[in-house]
Amino acid sequence: MRAKALLAVLFIGIILFWTVEDMPAFGDPQAPATQYTGRLYVDSVLPDIGIDNIVTAILVSYRGFDTLGEVMVIFTAGLAVTLLLRRGGRL
Repeated sequence: MRAKALLAVLFIGIILFWTVEDMPAFGDPQAPATQYTGRLYVDSVLPDIGIDNIVTAILVSYRGFDTLGEVMVIFTAGLAVTLLLRRGGRL
């Protein structure tokens, strides 16, 4: 059983190292994500949304549901910590 697990880990590790070689360098201005996606956001934010700040427009409009989910998780964690600390003070 251990031999199969070791073989699976080695196989997946080889595949991961093999695919990392094809990735563009960090911060490469010629990377596809930098050339196409970034330019798409810069060109379409103002006509689509009407907000001058690109970061705010992306967070509020394009990623609104994701941001709302993150805010709900942080709010719930903060509320739970507050309730736990308040309860501890009464004992």
